[in-house]
Amino acid sequence: MTDAKALILLPRLQVQNANAVSGPLTWGFPSPTAFAGFVHALQRRLGDELTHGFGGVGIVCHHFSPLVAQQGFNTHTFNLTRNPIGKDGKSAAIVEEGRAHMEVSLLITLHDSLLPDVQDYFAQQVMDVAHSLRLAGGTILPQRAGKRYEAELIPLAHSQIERDEAFRKLRRRLLPGFALVQREDRLTEHLQSLRETQADANALDALLDLSRLNYEPDMPNPEKPDDPEAKQWGIRKHAGWLVPVPVGYAAISPLYPAGEVRNARDNDSPFAFVENLYSLGEWVSPHRITSLQQLLWQQEADVEKGLYLCRNRYAELITETNTTKS
Repeated sequence: MTDAKALILLPRLQVQNANAVSGPLTWGFPSPTAFAGFVHALQRRLGDELTHGFGGVGIVCHHFSPLVAQQGFNTHTFNLTRNPIGKDGKSAAIVEEGRAHMEVSLLITLHDSLLPDVQDYFAQQVMDVAHSLRLAGGTILPQRAGKRYEAELIPLAHSQIERDEAFRKLRRRLLPGFALVQREDRLTEHLQSLRETQADANALDALLDLSRLNYEPDMPNPEKPDDPEAKQWGIRKHAGWLVPVPVGYAAISPLYPAGEVRNARDNDSPFAFVENLYSLGEWVSPHRITSLQQLLWQQEADVEKGLYLCRNRYAELITETNTTKS
């Protein structure tokens, strides 16, 4: 992040039929890896225009509408298409993914320095290329008219104080909406709390416990706040809007040389079989984010350990901020 020269804002992208199933355990908003892959595809399309390329990406959601139907009290099913009848009179064996419509704004760091007279042109070029790509498997609708929907390139100052001040002005354009950040600290704290009563609890137990609605019999009675003995059944509450988030992949096989595995999508790159990795995320209003670094998701890879991740430093940075203030 320290070597980023500018920031590109792609505001209010309307996406139809985005993939709503990013992992084997959860469904909902697409994984940060989908947005990191989108930025990587943008960089490849703009390869001749860039020397150093893009960096991290900030994700802000303004609207999210999953294509589901409710059956009964709490059961939801995805709305799937009716596939054509084949020659045998049966439907084609097509397994569809869950889909959703969404409206998002993306903040992408740029490591190239551009002259002032070409900045607006380059920002619009990025927007035009973005509309030719798919985002999380969904189709980006044509850009709407108006200043608030235009891409913008914002040069970043060398001083961190000036960068933070510029971001505080920029975040007004991200409202109303919610930014996705990572909260591994909350997951670690809850795991330690669980192990006080369940010595064999693991990180998955903590993640599931934070992600579900827990009805408990010893919740305080709001009608009798002064009576500690007045208890009732209720939902255990957690601070913040916490969600499970797929953040990358872990290798479950050796890294095979390019072309060795048959039917691989890319025969020019090394290949490994992987499985999803989950972490804990939180939806935070942009006006509560004080610096650009808190918002960005960065790609990280440790080939020796077989880890391919998207990481966000929100928890680490707010801890540093709180420590400095105290």
